[in-house]
Amino acid sequence: MLLDGKTIIITGASSGIGAAAAKIFAAEGARLVLGARRSELLQKIKDEISADGGEAVFAAGDVEDSHYARELVQLAEAHFGGLDGAFNNAGVTGDMGPIPDMQEDNWHKVMAVNLNSGFYAAKHQIPAMRNRGGGSIVFTSSFVGHTIGLPGMGAYAAAKAGLIGMTQVLAAEHGPEKIRVNALLPGGTMTPMAGDDANFHEVVRDFHALKRMAEPSEIARAALFLLSDHASFVTGSAMIADGGNSINKL
Repeated sequence: MLLDGKTIIITGASSGIGAAAAKIFAAEGARLVLGARRSELLQKIKDEISADGGEAVFAAGDVEDSHYARELVQLAEAHFGGLDGAFNNAGVTGDMGPIPDMQEDNWHKVMAVNLNSGFYAAKHQIPAMRNRGGGSIVFTSSFVGHTIGLPGMGAYAAAKAGLIGMTQVLAAEHGPEKIRVNALLPGGTMTPMAGDDANFHEVVRDFHALKRMAEPSEIARAALFLLSDHASFVTGSAMIADGGNSINKL
């Protein structure tokens, strides 16, 4: 039970990596606060966790809103007495295209969901973890903008690279308070965000040294490690879980 008795926030919890993480973390003993925009999907996941003997509450909202980040922390404190960890996983790719042709609204939207949300999360989660005597924060970043530049993904790359920079600073600032902060960099993963184009999936699979895409549960288990005490000496890292995408040239 790697998260036994720990209270964890998960954003982007309604599908994909976040939903897989919710079920895995609950099985590992975590008490969960689930966040996403779609309340009906959050209710379904909560019900599944409860049926298996786990504990979860949820609030639907938009990670672009600082008040929503605070609401999730308040839920953790009200229902479970505090906050021990967070998997800040919500994100969007936005519209792809060259920077000179990109609409400014698209740029700002991608920044708001992927990067501003991380600021809001840290702003409200860290004081709660300080009250708890420590904790662990994981941000979902990407190999895009870190080990490779994919044409058409300038906004996404900038936002996800920004998360890594913020992760490093937060880790340095709050390490003395026993708060660890890490970024997780997944490769191509079979989530709704990947769409349902089989030809596209085949191309993406070939990018990876393992010649396949990840299952959401595989990325969720990497986050589980970072949140658990098994990673007690890991902070400020950009942990790559990309199936060899970053190093594959064939």
